[in-house]
Amino acid sequence: MLIRIDAGSTVPLAEQIAATVRRALADEALKPGERLPAAREVARLLDINMHTVLRGYQLLRDEGLIDLRRGRGAVVIAAPEQARLREFALQLVAAAREAGLSESGAVELLRDCWAEGS
Repeated sequence: MLIRIDAGSTVPLAEQIAATVRRALADEALKPGERLPAAREVARLLDINMHTVLRGYQLLRDEGLIDLRRGRGAVVIAAPEQARLREFALQLVAAAREAGLSESGAVELLRDCWAEGS
């Protein structure tokens, strides 16, 4: 799996790493049970701090997409659908913020759409 970052981006490196893995999960390039590259190796290849990579992996763990254990590494545990939905949700949040919606306004919009779709 190839993890890419844009050093010139305003998005923090850890978030870029997490986004790359999320996309790979959503595109089914990664499947449940597969291991992510070792943080030390990713850091070496990208010429960044290993703790930055681990922070990105921790974001994915907190989202329930990977299992992260010392000595065992990072293993994908989520289904592609979960990763896809998370990507859509993040896009919705970004679009809502751009449109000037508050969190409660975005949640209300989602509730309305949910009700219309049932």
